[in-house]
Amino acid sequence: MKQKLSVAPTLKNYDKKNLPKDILAGIIIMAVSIPISMGYAQISGLPAVYGLYGSVFPIILFALFSTSPQFIFGVDAAPAALVGAAVLGMGIEAGSKEAMTVVPVFTFFVALWLLAFYFMNAGKLVNYISAPVMGGFITGICTTIILMQAPKLMGSAAGTGELFELSEHIWEALHHINAAALVMGIVALAILVVSKRLVPKFPMAVVLMVTGALFTYFGPVKEWGVPTLSAVEPGMPRWYIPDFEAVFSVQKASEVIVLSLSVAVVIMAETLLAENNFAQKNGYRIDDNTELLAFSIGNMAAAFTGCCPINGSVSRTAMSEQYEGKTQLTGLVAGVSMIAVLLFCTGFIGYLPVPVLTAIVISALMGATEFHLAKRLWKVSRTEFFIFVGAFFGVLILGTINGVLIGIILSFAEMIIRSAKPATCFLGVQPGHSHFRDIRESTNIHEIDGVIIYRFSSGLFFANAKVLVRDIEDHLKHDTKAVIIDAGAIGSIDITGADSIESLYRSLKQKGVKLYITEHIAELNEQLRKLGLGYLIEQGCVRRTIHIALKDMGINRPYPLEGGVDNEERSASRKRADNRVQEFVWAFGAESEEQIEKQIKLQIEQLKKTKDIEEIMHGRWAHMDEFDQDEWLEHLEEHLKEIVNISGKDVHTLAADIEMHRREVHERIAREHPELAERFAQRRHLLDKHLKERRPEVYRIIVQLREDNKHK
Repeated sequence: MKQKLSVAPTLKNYDKKNLPKDILAGIIIMAVSIPISMGYAQISGLPAVYGLYGSVFPIILFALFSTSPQFIFGVDAAPAALVGAAVLGMGIEAGSKEAMTVVPVFTFFVALWLLAFYFMNAGKLVNYISAPVMGGFITGICTTIILMQAPKLMGSAAGTGELFELSEHIWEALHHINAAALVMGIVALAILVVSKRLVPKFPMAVVLMVTGALFTYFGPVKEWGVPTLSAVEPGMPRWYIPDFEAVFSVQKASEVIVLSLSVAVVIMAETLLAENNFAQKNGYRIDDNTELLAFSIGNMAAAFTGCCPINGSVSRTAMSEQYEGKTQLTGLVAGVSMIAVLLFCTGFIGYLPVPVLTAIVISALMGATEFHLAKRLWKVSRTEFFIFVGAFFGVLILGTINGVLIGIILSFAEMIIRSAKPATCFLGVQPGHSHFRDIRESTNIHEIDGVIIYRFSSGLFFANAKVLVRDIEDHLKHDTKAVIIDAGAIGSIDITGADSIESLYRSLKQKGVKLYITEHIAELNEQLRKLGLGYLIEQGCVRRTIHIALKDMGINRPYPLEGGVDNEERSASRKRADNRVQEFVWAFGAESEEQIEKQIKLQIEQLKKTKDIEEIMHGRWAHMDEFDQDEWLEHLEEHLKEIVNISGKDVHTLAADIEMHRREVHERIAREHPELAERFAQRRHLLDKHLKERRPEVYRIIVQLREDNKHK
């Protein structure tokens, strides 16, 4: 269902405090758009001034319809390069009258394709692109544009193509360095980088542009051979209908329509990915499909003013973000101020040094890269890190359109990889209870005697079906009577999954083991019937709950537990007390000891302020179970001398207090949970052994106290 279209959605209920920031950001975007737009217009095959025309009505119309509060539209690298290559492939000379006829027709069909994508609701495709792919994609685009701009720092023209072609351009530029241009560019870039750290809100880009223009006007910049922007004739862009007849009469219609589709796909994918990246980073939401309509409207305006296709601009959006542009008023200001430039200030453009403007663009792009995400992924998930790298190099080496395809493939590959390693566990019950829990949560959770209960938390399909079968077969024992699959998290099953279930059923049947599938949604039963497993339902192997499956086997509450563990029914109060398994083990797993130590250190820091010994005895986690309390006290003993120094208490008095707390815990266990008393004592012996190894001097004090208590 399409969202109701509204005009200027990001300007509704406008907060006036954002007005200065939006205006400043808009003016800066206009200024940096001048060199970028002029350069990309030439790459597309048009005269440079058309880049400025593309920064007027397209950017204003996009700002009025976009749901993104910060993204900026404009003449950009990928569409310009694709159109420029297509024009050259047709044998049309760049900048010629024929190019000025064909390119607007290209743009018109790009707008039509984007409109078709809007009606097809194609914007939802971006939902299948993961954060690592998105981050790698954006970083690849930013790096590509930085490499394109690098030769301009040395006084040469911008590079084109992908990594290898760009490397050649940079290599050639290194052989023809204009020293003055390089110094100006490097100094400007250094000033921008430093000011971004020291005074991030100061409009240093504007200061540098004005300084550069004044230096050119009054100084010897042109005599040094430093390139400046081309002078532009004043005047507004002219509206007219593209000359379709001229294009179609020379049989270029099919080429234009087909090639315009690839450009539209790139605009959709690149801009939506970038928009969602900024939205995710800054905590707001956009409507992907409405954005496609905004893309189409912006490109239609470009077509009727003779421009090349328009795209979302990462560099200009990064600049807007740097200067805290908050709404699309930024885009409106940029478009209107570009009108002012075209009417009254075109003479100023000819004095802007290219290296300074290039430094501004590179600075903004450096801020938009997401190498920090790659660093984070390397620490937490190597798989996602390599997906980031794949998307990054896909864009950098193979170009935007191939990078998009690689990104989509990697996203789907990631989904399959994740689904191929589903979360699984075996379930048991805690003595005195009837609900089922992961047996790894606590040593006090036991499997039901003769029954395997297995939870599989994913859709069951070709990539993970073997995991289910292997886990169950590896867990079978000689006395296993039944296998119960908790399918509560299985929402779907494919034919491979169905075949695996059938194979498992027949294998278990030969061993005299019954199979049950339980806890799932009713829709899964319909899928089982369609996949030819309806007979499992008819034979009673598919039951609504685990409890019903157990009852079907003749196993009633209280369930018999493995190893003959007592499982008598408890009163409500006993159940509540017994239900508190070790929270630190449950919450932190293998890091539980490390976390207890961390919590105690935090308590010791608090003790320095409060001097409250009682608070440190019980810890920051209220209502810990007895096992956690006992371990907490053992760790506390290791810090005995440190606590003595802070509190001023006598070491023997403090040790006696800890022992008293421990004795209370032991007595409570013996009184309320006698079945755990022996295991608790064994664990106490292990903790004492650890204390003896780590703090022998404290251990001797504790042992002496216990001896003294025995003789009282």
